[in-house]
Formats: sequence, structure tokens, C-alpha cells
Amino acid sequence: MTDICSTDSCELTSSSHPSGDGGQVLKQADTFAVFGRMGQISSCQSGDQGLFHLGTRHLSAWELSVGGHRPMVLNSTMKQDNSLLVVQMTTPDIRLDDETMLPHGTLHVFRSLIVHESTFYEHCRLTNYSRRPLELTLEYRYDADFRDIFEVRGAHRSQRGSLFAPQADGDSAVLGYQGLDGQTRKTMIEFDGEIESLQTDHCLLRLRLDVGEERTIHATVHCSDRPHPREVKNQAAAIAETTARLQREAERSTVVFTSNEQFNEWIDRSVADLRMLVTETDYGSYPYAGVPWFATPFGRDGLITALETLWMDPQLSRGVLSFLAATQATDVDPVSEAEPGKIIHEMREGEMAALGEVPFRRYYGTVDATPLFVMLAGQYHRRTGDRGFIESIWPNIRRAVRWIDDFGDYDGDGFVEYASHNERGLVHQCWKDSDDSIFHADGTDATGPIAASEVQGYVYQAKQLAAELADVMGEASWAEKLRRESEQLRSAFHEAFWVDEIQTYAIALDGQKRPCAVHNSNIGHLLYTGIVPSDFAEPVCLALTAESTFNGWGIRTISEGEVRYNPMSYHNGSVWPHDTAIGIAGLCRYGFREQAMEIATGLFSASLFNELHRLPELFCGFDRMTGHAPTLYPVACSPQAWAAGAVFLILQSILGLSFASTKPHVRFDSPQLPPYLNWVRIQNLRVGNGVVDLALRRHPRDVGMNVERKRGDIQIVITG
Repeated sequence: MTDICSTDSCELTSSSHPSGDGGQVLKQADTFAVFGRMGQISSCQSGDQGLFHLGTRHLSAWELSVGGHRPMVLNSTMKQDNSLLVVQMTTPDIRLDDETMLPHGTLHVFRSLIVHESTFYEHCRLTNYSRRPLELTLEYRYDADFRDIFEVRGAHRSQRGSLFAPQADGDSAVLGYQGLDGQTRKTMIEFDGEIESLQTDHCLLRLRLDVGEERTIHATVHCSDRPHPREVKNQAAAIAETTARLQREAERSTVVFTSNEQFNEWIDRSVADLRMLVTETDYGSYPYAGVPWFATPFGRDGLITALETLWMDPQLSRGVLSFLAATQATDVDPVSEAEPGKIIHEMREGEMAALGEVPFRRYYGTVDATPLFVMLAGQYHRRTGDRGFIESIWPNIRRAVRWIDDFGDYDGDGFVEYASHNERGLVHQCWKDSDDSIFHADGTDATGPIAASEVQGYVYQAKQLAAELADVMGEASWAEKLRRESEQLRSAFHEAFWVDEIQTYAIALDGQKRPCAVHNSNIGHLLYTGIVPSDFAEPVCLALTAESTFNGWGIRTISEGEVRYNPMSYHNGSVWPHDTAIGIAGLCRYGFREQAMEIATGLFSASLFNELHRLPELFCGFDRMTGHAPTLYPVACSPQAWAAGAVFLILQSILGLSFASTKPHVRFDSPQLPPYLNWVRIQNLRVGNGVVDLALRRHPRDVGMNVERKRGDIQIVITG
């Protein structure tokens, strides 16, 4: 999901290394923070640490010292729901004066940190466990560089706006910046406690602690792009509001838990990550793509995340559809690559986007978001039967299909192609959007217009589902036309993309309609959409599960042995959890359940080795080594929305779970469970106006189901 390539892609660059310090992430709405393990933002760190608001870094340094010394970390833990970071520390030996020594391990430093409504709150409590009273200083050092997120990633700017002269008065400091876009951005920092000195770059507080006594300091950092900040709350109120919000979300949510506690930890982390990444917009809930580089709406990412989680949270899909319908392009604009009916790729609020230094303020340079939008609308209706909502976005669905046929098909051959209209935009406008991701078997670049294989699969399913919706909307003739076009596309696709020499489908056709005969993971997307004729499903399955493609953890984006294969690349040999999950779903669709569960087991195993059981955006594609963790990709976003959603698509697929729109209906077709899951419980599954609790249990030859609770007229069927 790159957005700038050169500095554009998330490929490894010396200017964009992550903290390497066990980074801890807090996010709420349009504000997020990346800290080191101590809860600090290091002024010496050129990577991703900082407090960011609407695409600008409002804190570039936040460092704590006690008695002139840096504390030692005892523990650094994120609350399971991602709302609160707690760091426990002590000090090394500190000589307080000529006669007084504070031995290490006798002063406890407890920090709790939270981000809430554009404000960062810190509660710092110190407890004296030594045998004598203490008098010492506590110092915070801070700075704000107000750099755009793209600058933090490594983009060079020939000129910047102006930093205001910082101000310090009493218990607060104000740092400010006047951007070239005319926007004023401010960081307001407040402290309580016995302040000995407060300057524009540091605050020195004095503490006096009797034996066994504890004292608490509060610090508040408010990010503002307005002249006057809102009334600032305290940390306790911020925690209470956050806890109440998360509790409300939990009460309405579907709950999944299993017989395997480690699998449950993967599920729970994924739920917590999605709740952190989901942001409330004017149009409903929207999952921001990932932290730190993609903490903003992305069309493709939001749509795939919604498809992964639709079975358990249809309201998220409704929010995604509403947001993307509201931002659908209406005019032709080569600068933003907009065309009537096209669904947005990315939106940015920072200074560089506002000035057009990067073309991503409202950027439409992707060809897959538009058919994915139609796919999600159709799947949402199958899941909910919500005709009223479909009627409200029906004009948007029709415009999206029109874009597929008119603007998406450059040459009228029935395939959707892309070619960049903007030299500063993306070269490749499919999900593998690195500059070097689409190529021929000999390693030469594919030149456009390019028809990416998975996009044709999306269009195929989009037209089938649009036909279903057209029937619902009383447009039978258009429905018949859409079905006929989808079958024509299926036939033409196989004829043009199938490559006998590699016994699978090309990753793309170039501008001369020559297949890029490269083994690739996109064939999993083809299985997922159903465009693969049943007679060719087995060789596609073999290609997807071959040792050169499945590395033991997941599915490589490009198979080992291809000319550009590089397990450390962004798109040419790495493993992406969402890509792997889509491949698993595709295998299940065509009945290859055992192969699907083997790959699912690899991804589950990867979650066990990762901190917090969190799957990142991607990891390196090296072969799995027994007893060793997967190799991390250094600048991967973590958390990432569609990586968090992967486990839910996997569960739906192996359980054969589907819904029908005509009547509240839950169906399990030939469900299977791997040996490490004896049972799975699904609670509070809302279907129509009712709700059910279900338990599925693995038996030697099949999976049985028990309905533990049912309210409402819901039909539940299990087959196979």
C-alpha cells in the first residue's frame, strides 16, 4: 500500500528505519504516538518515534531523567486493549550529594501513557523504597520539529515553514510552527508538581520523598491545528472515557474464542488492533490502514479489512462503504488521477499534501478499489439484507461499474488496466504497488497500460454481485447484462492470462498484452473471487502451495526462483498476512481445505513469535527454520488493519461460513478445524434482528455444531 515510490514505497531506506527499541504504539482518532520501551521519544532517533496529529509530528523528543540519570526499564507493557502504555523503571546508583547515595533498585518509577482526543497524557509516580528520605530532581526534555509524516519517512523538502519562538510561562510551554500552507500548528505542554524551572525545551521538577512515600507528576501534551485548544481534561478522565467507549464496542461485538489459548491471544490482539485503528468519520467507522506510515484512510485497505471482518462486524463495512461513496470521484483530474466513479486510494491531511508536494491529499491512483467497493456492497447485502442502505449508495455503485467499463478499460478489450497520469504518482496501481513489482520472467519491467491479474478477478466478482443488487433494485435487464459480461470476462481472462509453461496465471498483461509469466501470490486472489475455471483450480492450488511459494509461515508475494525474487523486498518475495489469508480463503472456496489449513497453521505460528501476538503489515520471505521466529521487515507498519483482519477471514473460510440476504440465514458448508482447535465458540453473532451463540466442535471425521442461544427467526444450517 505504498504511497510515494522513490521515497514512495516502504522499501528499506537509510532515512526511514524504525526505532529498533521495541516501539510501543498508542492511537486514537487522528492522533498517534510511537514510543520506545521506556515511554520516551528519543531526540537522537531519526526514525518513526514521535507524537503525530493529522500527518504532522507534534513531539519529536520526550525524554525523562531522574537525578540527572536515565532510568532502567523493568517492564514495558501495553494494555491488552491497546489503550494504555505502562512502563515500570528504577534508577542506577545515583550520588545525590557528597554524603547520600541512592542505590539502584530502591526508587520505583511508574509511568502510564495514553492518547485521547489529540492529547497525550502522562502520569508519572515515584515511590521511595530506600531507608532514608530523598530529595531529587525529575527532568523532562522535549522538542517539536513539526515535520510532515513524509519528511519523517525520508522525503526531502527544499524549503519549510517557520518555527515560532517557543514560549514558556509558569507551568506550561508552547511550541509552534507556521506551515507553508498557511496553517498554524501548536504543541502545548503542561506540568503539575513542584516546578523548579520550566524552559522552552525542558522542565525540571523537584521531588521530596519520605521513606515509603510516593509522589505523582502529571504531564499533558496537546496537539492543535487551531488557534485555541479545547479545554484539556486530566488523564483519569481520558482513561475513563476510553474505557467506556471500548466497553460499548465490546458489548455490541461478536466474540470468538477457542479451545487454544494461544489462538485466542491472536484473536484478541487482532480485535484490539482493529479497534485502535478504526476512526469515527462523518460517514461512520473507518479502519485507518496502519501505524506509523499509513494512519489515514486508504480505499483498498479499508475495503479488504471490511471484507475480512464483514461476517462479524457488518457495521464497519457500512462505514467503509459510506465513506468511500462520499469521496467517490466526480471529475477527471490527472493530478489526483481522479475519474468519475473512481474510488479513492488515499487521503492525507499534512502540510506536504495540502501544498501538492505529494499528490495524496485526495489521490485516486489505484484500479482495484473501485471493483472492491462494488464487491463489498454486494457482500454487505448478502450479510445483512439491508436494502435501504444499498438504495442510498446505489448511484455510487452504478457509477463505479460505469468507471470499470469506461475509464478502467483503456482499449476496450474487456480487461481493466492502469497507467499513471501523474509522474509523481504511483507507477503500479494494483496492490503490489512498488516500482519494481510487475515484471516479465526475464526480469524486464512491464510497461503499461497494465492489466493486473487479481484486478480482473475483482471485476468478475464485482459484476456478479452487482447483478444480484440490480435484481434487488428491480433492474433485471441490467442484472442480465452484468452476468453476461462477468462470464465473458471469465473466459477471456483464462485465455489471456493462463501460461502453460508455468502452469498458472500470469501476474499481469503488459501494454502489448504479453503475459508476465511469473509465479505469484495473486493467484490466491483469483481463487478467492471465483474467476478460475474448476478444471484449472488444482494446478493453481499446486502453484500456491509449492515450497517455492509457501515458506512455512505464509505465501510469498513472488515465488523463490523468479528473477526478481528477494525475500527482503516489499513486494517481490515477502509474506503479507492479508495476502496469505485471501489465498487461504481461495483454497477453501475450491475445496482445498487441508492445504488451506496448513498455510493457516503457518500464519498462526508466526503470530506466536511476534510481540503481543501481533502480525505486522509484512515480514521477510525467508524459509521457516525450526525453532526460530520469522524474519521481520524493518519498516513494516505494526499494527496494520488488513493484517489484523486476516485471522477472521481465515476462520470464516475454514468454517465455510456464509449468509443469505433473503432470510436471516447462517450456513456452514463442510466446516473443518485444525488439530489444535478442538472447538470454536461464536457468541453474539447478529443476524437480521436476531442474535445467536454457536459452538463448533471437531470430531474425528467432521465438525459438529450446537446452538447455545438463539433470539429471532434465524435459520442455521450445517452441511458436509
